[in-house]
Amino acid sequence: MKHQNYRNHRRFVVGYHIVTFLIILLFIVGSIRGLLKATDDNLYSTSLLVLVGFILLLMFFYLRIFALKAQDRAIRAEEKLRYFILTGKALSTTITTRQIIGLRFASDDEFVSLVEKAEKENLSESEIKRSIRNWKPDHYRV
Repeated sequence: MKHQNYRNHRRFVVGYHIVTFLIILLFIVGSIRGLLKATDDNLYSTSLLVLVGFILLLMFFYLRIFALKAQDRAIRAEEKLRYFILTGKALSTTITTRQIIGLRFASDDEFVSLVEKAEKENLSESEIKRSIRNWKPDHYRV
């Protein structure tokens, strides 16, 4: 597996992000064309196809969003536990979930100092990731 860093850590699945999305869009375009050419005999079925297309599009987006939300909750719990193990203290409530998600790539050596820096300087998730010197890869992301 390739070494993970800030530039290549995002997960991009061609079959999902491009192929599935394009197929759904083609389905919607084709069903709308069919609806525009529909007669009274097939108006109901062609309108249902348009509706199915938009349902598929919504499902495409929400399936990804729901999976990422569940992953974010798991990451938040894991990183709070890691902070407690490393310091013996609870993680501050001022650290946001997005900041915690950025911190998950930090090695144990720099994790605590990055938490303090993120809290003090209100760093964004991206700024935190760019600050990491010793990247801890996460190959099990959604």
